Amino acid sequence: MEVLFATRKLQRQLTEPQKVQRTFGATGAKKIALRLQQMQAAPSLEEMRYLPGRCHELTGDRKGTLAVDVEHPYRLLFRPTENPAPLDDEGGLDWSRVESVTVIEIVDYH
Repeated sequence: MEVLFATRKLQRQLTEPQKVQRTFGATGAKKIALRLQQMQAAPSLEEMRYLPGRCHELTGDRKGTLAVDVEHPYRLLFRPTENPAPLDDEGGLDWSRVESVTVIEIVDYH
């Protein structure tokens, strides 16, 4: 799956080892790298359902966004790059047709 970033600054913050480790610590940096690798290796978002990290859709004011666990309490937030996102017959997100995502942020939203 193609993984894009909302901003160039965010891309550097999450892909340059020194920056990610400085911001999230050694364990957080490893988890972020792992999650990004998993996303890139997956043929579609559907694959993420079966990997560790609890990939799930958000609701409320974050509807249309998905999250995957990084290191408690942080989550990596992203959304399908396609606009509009592909929908299934019931009107929900069709995870099997999402082949590109845009990383928005890493945040503790609880």
